[in-house]
Amino acid sequence: MSEERKVILTCAQPTGHLHLGNYFGAIRNWASMLDDFECFFGIVDQHAITVPYVPADLRQATYRNLALYIACGLDPLKCHLFCQSHITGHTELAWILGCLCPVGQLERMTQYKDKSQRQEAAGFIGAGLLNYPVLMAADILLYNADRVPVGEDQKQHVELCRDLAIKFNNTYSETFRVPEVYIPKTGARIKSLQDPLKKMSKSDANQSGCVYLLDPSHVIRKKIRSAVTDSGSEIRASDDKPGIFNLLTMMGAATGKSTEELERAFTGSQYGPFKDAVADAVIRVLEPVQASYAAIHGDKAYLDAVFKAGAAAAQARAYRMLSKVYRKAGFVPRT
Repeated sequence: MSEERKVILTCAQPTGHLHLGNYFGAIRNWASMLDDFECFFGIVDQHAITVPYVPADLRQATYRNLALYIACGLDPLKCHLFCQSHITGHTELAWILGCLCPVGQLERMTQYKDKSQRQEAAGFIGAGLLNYPVLMAADILLYNADRVPVGEDQKQHVELCRDLAIKFNNTYSETFRVPEVYIPKTGARIKSLQDPLKKMSKSDANQSGCVYLLDPSHVIRKKIRSAVTDSGSEIRASDDKPGIFNLLTMMGAATGKSTEELERAFTGSQYGPFKDAVADAVIRVLEPVQASYAAIHGDKAYLDAVFKAGAAAAQARAYRMLSKVYRKAGFVPRT
């Protein structure tokens, strides 16, 4: 009998538009795991309602993200693409884990502090914002995942997930695997084109700093040409040249070339031709993604079928874990 493949689980909110940082830093790495792991990729729409939102926009964004995931190489025949709200078990497990989680630990979460300050200015902070990391822990533990690929900004949340898994195991008996935080070393950390000290973000108020996966070629070129650079004209990667460092990182991710190779290739070059070369490389990478997206994004029947198949696989695994958790927690079995 062959050894069971390890399970990879990672999820992302559907709000906003996916950008180059999402692709180079995460999605492309996920696609490279399909042959070696059993992969569950969730679109977590329930997380998206912790702040004010428009329901119709959320629904549209969920379909858009699914189509983009497929266009970026997440083949639904090789992985399970599912929508969080389609699966029974995420919120149920979150309640049980929340009963084990100290409120103070949630209040110390960096993202909660940042987001609650912004929401306080708007006059409302929902309890969902505080409980967000518990639901995220449930997303992971419901599938008994071995590894969770995340960015540095989510590492604290996965650490909480590990704490809750250990606490549940100690309280009731061994139940959950304690998942590994997996930060791929090959994931390029793409920064904002307008503020290279900050990561590229879909929530950035300055849209010029973010290259979206669906941006037309002329828009991509315009954004990269207007990218903030540094004093001097030398093209090299160093802490005192964050703008050029960011563009070199971007081009390296797009071409597969090392920073050293690119520095040598552009020795003596001016910023203008270098930026054009970066734009050319990014456009070449995104052209097939955009073509694939254009072919499927309007096919709602196909996207629904992908969601249905993904939900079937995810639900089967979720029910097995939820039934074990309910039994350990002392709940009377369902008849």
